[in-house]
Amino acid sequence: MGLYDFTIYDLINRNAVSFGKRPAWFEVDDGRTLTFSEFKKKVDSLACGLQLEGIKKGDRIGALGKNSLEYFLLYGAAAALGAIMLPINWRLSSDEICFNLNDCAPEMLFVDAEYQDLITGIQNKLLSVKKYYNLKPPGGSYNDFESLSDNNGDLTPATVYADDGYVIIHTAAVNGRPRGALLSHGNVIFADIHWNCCLQITHEDVHLNLLPLFHVGGLFMATNCFHAGALNINMSKFDPEKAVELIEEKKVSFFFNFSPILASILEQQEKTKNDLKSLRVVVGLDNPETIVRYQKISGGTFYCMYGQTETSCVATYGRFNDRPGSAGRMIHLSEVRLVDDYDKPVPAGQVGEIVMKGPMVFKGYWNLPEENDRTFREGWHHTGDLGRFDEDGFLWYAGRTPDKELIKPGGENVYPAEVEKVILMHSAVEKCIVFGVPDPKWKEGIKAVCILKKGQSLESKELVSFVGEKIASYKKPQYVEFTEEFPLTGDGFPDRAKIKELYGGNQY
Repeated sequence: MGLYDFTIYDLINRNAVSFGKRPAWFEVDDGRTLTFSEFKKKVDSLACGLQLEGIKKGDRIGALGKNSLEYFLLYGAAAALGAIMLPINWRLSSDEICFNLNDCAPEMLFVDAEYQDLITGIQNKLLSVKKYYNLKPPGGSYNDFESLSDNNGDLTPATVYADDGYVIIHTAAVNGRPRGALLSHGNVIFADIHWNCCLQITHEDVHLNLLPLFHVGGLFMATNCFHAGALNINMSKFDPEKAVELIEEKKVSFFFNFSPILASILEQQEKTKNDLKSLRVVVGLDNPETIVRYQKISGGTFYCMYGQTETSCVATYGRFNDRPGSAGRMIHLSEVRLVDDYDKPVPAGQVGEIVMKGPMVFKGYWNLPEENDRTFREGWHHTGDLGRFDEDGFLWYAGRTPDKELIKPGGENVYPAEVEKVILMHSAVEKCIVFGVPDPKWKEGIKAVCILKKGQSLESKELVSFVGEKIASYKKPQYVEFTEEFPLTGDGFPDRAKIKELYGGNQY
């Protein structure tokens, strides 16, 4: 709230004036529509209620639920108070959810009815949570969400600066534990401006909100749409049949995609022949065949990108047709370099670790000072990703550094070490190696190659089910193969590269 600051709550106030009567949000489930001025009034009343409950600047507010108007209002109210949102991935196991909540110690927790039994089962472990509220009505046994807005909206906004923390999003587990990436108001604002500029988003656009608000892609596409004064069409759950209807009916012009979302929409369109001509922009990741089909059917443009939670979603972007297979060029307000093992820049054409600096770089990992020192060494954010620049400045993604090998099924982040740790809990498994393989649906699938203990037997389905009971379902392997022995390196450890070469071919 300083003279030279601009926060999310400032944006809400600005839009209530600039776009007051225009629709800001349409809730698909129940048809509710809010204008920008109505959105501000609801945010103020909710923030006032939270303030009366004792929420103050820096406090964390947890949320576990599907996308909803209430969820987005909570983001707005937190911004007004300088509180920090802690969105929880509803696909995680109860143990993982418990860890993420305790890691950031929220004062309050908002939960959809369908997840309240899960929370009740771990409630005795959540020592920081003082009050529990229903998130999306109707139903739920917790305190009523609407009761927080039963006031005159006479809010006393906190003094909040652009550099203050706004949201913590947990990334995939490294060394057995997830890391909470803290993003500031400034991170979100700069990300919005970049998306608006790169994709030419204006108040006349319509965004189909498909990705969850606990995901950096889902949240930042919703905020960039809001920032532009455009309309967010919110789906609580992705349904391709409903999606194609909405694209035609509401003239949806853009959305963020992870495989297989776009392919599902195109398959549905081929059945129903819905008009997708309004869909001028899709941004994200997908197979070239799907991208070409979209551009042919819609006449729109597909934008490829590289980014991560820690870079506020985007670091490079570009039109697919400009350099198919690349992740585009650097965004306007960032510098991206490629460095060797000694953090020295590498020339064009050579693979190096992707490092970045600029206003899109996150604040750091929550309560992990040593990890932050390592990540931000030499004044750069070290992503753990590998890439190369071609002679025209296009970035080509080349995988992960060995210590941060990553699998990305359907846009989620899965570290092999976390899956291996769970597999080794099974009494029949002696050793295992997990890695990514090509997959027709998810673009990249998870494969486990295992050695069983002497005299033991195990079915692939049984092992997959075992893993799915311990961690989030999207982290369980789609493919399992058993072997008698692993090739070893010179020092006697399993040779991961050789194992991947032997067992990592197409699975379909």
